[in-house]
Amino acid sequence: MTIRFITRAALALLPALLAAQPLDPNVLKKPNAIDSWPTYHGDYSGKRYSTLDQINKSNVATLTLAWSAKVASTETSATNVGGPWKPGEPTYWGGPSDTFRIAGSPLMVNGILYISAVDRAWAINVRTGEQLWSYFFKTRGGHHNNASKGMGMYGGWLYFETPDCYLVSLDAKTGKERWYKQLAPVEQDYFCSNAPLIVGNHVMTGMGGDARDIQGRLESRDPETGEIQWTWYTTPQKPGDPGYDSWPDQYSRTHGGGGPWQPYTYDPDLNLMYVATGNPNPVGATQSRAGDNLFTCSIVALNADTGKMAWYYQTSPHDAHDWDSTEVPVLFDAPWAGKPRKLLAQAARNGYFFVLDRVTGEHLLTKPFVDPQFLNWATGINAKGQPINNPKKEASVDGVLVGAGSATNWPPPSFSPQTGLFYVGTAEGFSMSYLVDTSDRPEGYGFTGGGGGASGGRSGIRALDYKTGETKWFHEGGGPQGLLSTAGGLLFGNDGSTNFCAYDALTGKILWHTWMPALTSNGTQTYLVDGYQFLVVAAGDTLYAFTLNR
Repeated sequence: MTIRFITRAALALLPALLAAQPLDPNVLKKPNAIDSWPTYHGDYSGKRYSTLDQINKSNVATLTLAWSAKVASTETSATNVGGPWKPGEPTYWGGPSDTFRIAGSPLMVNGILYISAVDRAWAINVRTGEQLWSYFFKTRGGHHNNASKGMGMYGGWLYFETPDCYLVSLDAKTGKERWYKQLAPVEQDYFCSNAPLIVGNHVMTGMGGDARDIQGRLESRDPETGEIQWTWYTTPQKPGDPGYDSWPDQYSRTHGGGGPWQPYTYDPDLNLMYVATGNPNPVGATQSRAGDNLFTCSIVALNADTGKMAWYYQTSPHDAHDWDSTEVPVLFDAPWAGKPRKLLAQAARNGYFFVLDRVTGEHLLTKPFVDPQFLNWATGINAKGQPINNPKKEASVDGVLVGAGSATNWPPPSFSPQTGLFYVGTAEGFSMSYLVDTSDRPEGYGFTGGGGGASGGRSGIRALDYKTGETKWFHEGGGPQGLLSTAGGLLFGNDGSTNFCAYDALTGKILWHTWMPALTSNGTQTYLVDGYQFLVVAAGDTLYAFTLNR
């Protein structure tokens, strides 16, 4: 850990540490809280916009490092150890792992940062970077390359998911394990990385996975006991369910994937949570799953108390390319066609930008946000605003050149009400897609078709006009990444290299940058502590806190 308080004013940021205080549930309903960051996105909306303007375009050049903290936690070094593994038991492929990166968003509540990474969690003093406690989960294995996206908090209790699909609850004051509950069997190739969403007395969890035989689902669990309150499956379960006929048979329907592994957004006034779902299975060999394959690659609105679906919109009917729609459904209120409207916007991995009415799910806009030459997988847009899948660009034995690839991915975008711009990290390229299983019922691992490699395009940050989807500015370099916009007229992200940057949110011009020892690995956060605005960002396994040098 390194502490660098540059100025006398910064030295004043060292009051005696207070004991961890529970999270006031009313804070969760508060948009754009300035003195906390109580959810993955900072608030329920997913905008990742802060009304703080102490750091702004006129003074951002004086940003300086306040402290850095390298976090570590092993079975022998952690102050708390838990989990299901016992001596002598086998571990499954993929774990445990001693390497990790902070990819999610630390929570900041009452002066304390709560951080999770694969099999690990920490509490950090936000003023100094001092580690208060650590936790190590003795894993059974699983996808340790799928980094934890962070925690949820209910009162004085914390919740996070592990790679081998357990939901873990910790005491926020001590880091001691309260309980863990299995969400899905790691033996079936499920993975879990979601940041739980807390709504009322519900802990919302989800899982992912690309194996042939998985069933995607979202569960609401009791924050005190961890027991299931309700379950929503990402594919229809019985005749009469909406979307039931979008699958050819019961087997494909109930093994169709669509894991909801992206942190969710929520509208307290409507009591609707917005869920972005993953790709259908088998991933590339589509011959066993004719149809649109609902509700994979979709945005779905669910009643938070019951799990009942209010509406859905599918962004990639019959996805054939592993282009999950697990990108953030961003919520904001803004004028549309001259009238105020409750909107939802998503820049999807398939290369299209969507705007919907979040009350009804009505489609309002579809627009490519990458060069159209990279959208050769679609033949056009249908009457519902959905891209039409091009069967000639599905995986083949001889291989086929497909565009778009991961036009963006799960790292969170940002929307600024100040500029009306939607900021997203993007990439362009072509790749070869091969079919490796031609059977009527593809067997084995989910990737029975697909490919690798990308070439021919650019990566960078795009600023999209939400009303038209047009790119207002593009800064080359950066690719898919977590972003933050502020009322100071700034956008924070990286440049694709190991530089942490402040951009002019209106023009894309870099106003400040600093070298980092690694590429920033999560979205920046900001909050006010003792009257000072802090920016906190991670690079690899280290947190960095910046404030004005004054």
